[in-house]
Amino acid sequence: MKKLFPLLLLFLAKIVCAQTYTVLDSVQKSPISYATISFGNGNGTFADADGNFSFSKKWYPDIDSLYISALGHRELALSTKSLPKQILLIQDVAELKEVIITAEKKRKFKTRKLPSEVHNDYFRCWLPTVESEIAVFFPKSSEKPTKIASVYLPVKVESSNRNATKGQSFSTLFKMQFYGNDKGYPGKRLPYEDVIFSVTNKDKSNFELNVSEYKVYIPKEGVFVSIQVMGYADKDGKLQQTKKYHEVETRKGIVKVSTTFRPLLPFTNKISNYRTFTRRIFYKNRTWQRFDREYSQNNNLIKNNHTNYGMGLKLHVFEEE
Repeated sequence: MKKLFPLLLLFLAKIVCAQTYTVLDSVQKSPISYATISFGNGNGTFADADGNFSFSKKWYPDIDSLYISALGHRELALSTKSLPKQILLIQDVAELKEVIITAEKKRKFKTRKLPSEVHNDYFRCWLPTVESEIAVFFPKSSEKPTKIASVYLPVKVESSNRNATKGQSFSTLFKMQFYGNDKGYPGKRLPYEDVIFSVTNKDKSNFELNVSEYKVYIPKEGVFVSIQVMGYADKDGKLQQTKKYHEVETRKGIVKVSTTFRPLLPFTNKISNYRTFTRRIFYKNRTWQRFDREYSQNNNLIKNNHTNYGMGLKLHVFEEE
C-alpha cells in the first residue's frame, strides 16, 4: 500500500497539471492534425497528429483565451475558464474551394539542383523556437512546368552546449508549407498539404526531404518554402505535449523565454540578395518580415551579413507535351 500511494499522487498531479483537449472538424468529427493553439500574447502550442493538445491553468496561469486555427477552417476563440473536451472547428468554404487535386502524367523531365549552403559554426546558426516560421524564396527559372522533388535543409545536429555529450539524442518535428510571391514577400498560402517531418541527431548536415509525392509546382512568380518547429517528438514519433517556453526572473519582472530546439539552422553570407523572411506565428497579424537590418539592428547574424537560411532544392523540369 505504501508503494501505491506515491504512484497515486503522481497520477493525480498529472491530472491537475494538464488536461487533454481534442480539435475536431465540425462536420466530419475527425481530428484536425497539428492545429495551432495561440494564447494571444505571442506564445502558444500545437495539437498533435490526433488533434490532441494539453493545457492547464497551472501551466499557463495568465492565459484567459485560446485561439484555435487550422488550414481550411475558421479560427475559433475560447475562454480558458470553460474549455470543452472536444473543440469543433467550422470549415472555411472559401479556403476549401482552393484545394487542388492533380493527376500527374508520365512525362520526361530533367533534374536540376539548387545547392544548399551548409556549415557547422554554432555562432552562425539560427536557434529555432516554435514561435518562428522561416520562409525562403526561390524564383522560377524555366518556362517549363517545374516541380519541387526535394528540399535540402542545412542543419547542425550537435548540441550547442559544448560540455554536452556529442551523441546526445533528439527528435524534432517540423512543418513545411508553401506560399506564393506577393511583391517580394510571402503571400497567400498555396493549396498543398502540410509536410510534417522529423530531424534527429543521426541525420546528415545537408538534410534532404523528399516532397515529390506532394506535387508542388513552382508558380511563374516563384515560391516561398517555409519551415517551423512543432516541438520534440516522443519515442513513437508523436509530438510531445510540453511547455514551449519558460519563465526567467529579471529586474523588470518575470519574462517568458521561448524554448530553443535542436537542430540549429545554419545561416549564410554567401547569398547576395535577401531571400529569407520570418514571422511569429502565434500573433494574430502574423506579419512577415525580411531578415535584414530593418528586422533588427542588434541581431548578431544580421550584423555579420548572415541574412539567409541556406535552403536548397532538387527540381524536376518537365518537357513540354
